[in-house]
Amino acid sequence: MNNYRIEKDTMGEIQVPNDKYWGAQTQRSIENFPIGNETMPKEIIEGFAYLKKACSAVNNNLKRLDDTKYTAISSACQEVIEGKLKDNFPLVVWQTGSGTQSNMNINEVVAARATEILGSNFRKEKLIHPNDDVNKGQSSNDTYPTAMRIAFVLEIQKQLIPAIKKLKKTFEEKSNEFKDIVKIGRTHLQDATPLTLGQELSAYVDMLNKALSQIDDSMKYITELAIGGTAVGTGLNSHPDFSPMVCEVLNKQTKTKYKFKSHPNKFHALTSHDGEVVLSGVLNALASNLMKIANDIRWLSSGPRCGIGELTIPANEPGSSIMPGKVNPTQSEAMTMVAVQVMGNHTTVSVSASQGNFELNVFKPVIAYNILQSIKLLSDTMIAFNDNCAIGIQPNKKNIDKYLNDSLMLVTALNPYIGYENAALIAKTAHKNGTTLKEETLKLGLLSEEEFEKYVRPEEMIYPKI
Repeated sequence: MNNYRIEKDTMGEIQVPNDKYWGAQTQRSIENFPIGNETMPKEIIEGFAYLKKACSAVNNNLKRLDDTKYTAISSACQEVIEGKLKDNFPLVVWQTGSGTQSNMNINEVVAARATEILGSNFRKEKLIHPNDDVNKGQSSNDTYPTAMRIAFVLEIQKQLIPAIKKLKKTFEEKSNEFKDIVKIGRTHLQDATPLTLGQELSAYVDMLNKALSQIDDSMKYITELAIGGTAVGTGLNSHPDFSPMVCEVLNKQTKTKYKFKSHPNKFHALTSHDGEVVLSGVLNALASNLMKIANDIRWLSSGPRCGIGELTIPANEPGSSIMPGKVNPTQSEAMTMVAVQVMGNHTTVSVSASQGNFELNVFKPVIAYNILQSIKLLSDTMIAFNDNCAIGIQPNKKNIDKYLNDSLMLVTALNPYIGYENAALIAKTAHKNGTTLKEETLKLGLLSEEEFEKYVRPEEMIYPKI
């Protein structure tokens, strides 16, 4: 029994591990929701700590919390932000849909640690109350959606944007390096007209640029915070200036590029997560583009002798337990798996966001978990793909030139001179007879050899001209 202490809440008494800062409500959640292994993301806990610290500062400024309590709460919150109390947040994602128990988890831990900072034993007395002090002027219904949006903004700025920029820079360099390498294009997985390898890779650069722009667009919704709405959006027990003041403090604390602001309609803020759907949609769009990039790279590097083989990629590890010397496009495979996971996460977020009944959406933890997982996975896979694949991409000029010169689609250059139908006749006849475009053009008497050589020049087919 020495390993436990007795904590009380409105439901009665319960045993709590003696070495933990949490209290009765956290312990009840542990016992009532033994579901899965997915604990509340540390990013949410950090978001909560920033929020509780800001709220204590504002309550102190409004003369609703004395200096002694404010200082202790602020210090405890800072310790949470720094990860010093990380073993005190054990709750799973699969709990109450408002995130109430996670809000109380942070309230209880901060209250206990603040009590300790003030020189008292939190196991025997509470100088700081989790509800009356740490949660003053707040509700789980406005703090959880606020904490998760703080987490999204911080992780996007810290992880996702740098990862996108890193991969974009690599493709910019490769696009420039390969700008003069003319190759055959492909549409419908069939031969098409030429382009340069640099032009092909430039599409990836623009995809990543668009991702950065779309993230910026989504942030105007994610930075609108629900704090101040309390239970149903009316702001009961809060102060009229509480929400904008908290946002101002958060901006000073977090120093983010994207500035937090008070949501203009707290009833919307509590019951709807359309902003999260927009953000998840941006992540989904990025995943779709990364899927395309990864598939292109593994198709173009397929072989090495019996595939397309226009590119070579780094050989990072043995590719088979039975076939000696085999090397596989593993970074592409990892990135495509991440992409489908993110697409699945977007479906979860979309359905969850549709479930706002009356004044509250109660799917908040699963929304937060999926978006944060998507941000983390996308960030990690882009860094890994960049460092272990993209920077090592090189052209196989021998194969590129062979496919270019063998392609029947070079005949497209003749359309302005002999017409589409005659050009199609040349291509079909050459394909049937296994001959070249030039041979069949001369046999059909449609052009002279000099004219053919003048018109069919792949390097002149990669841009529009008069």
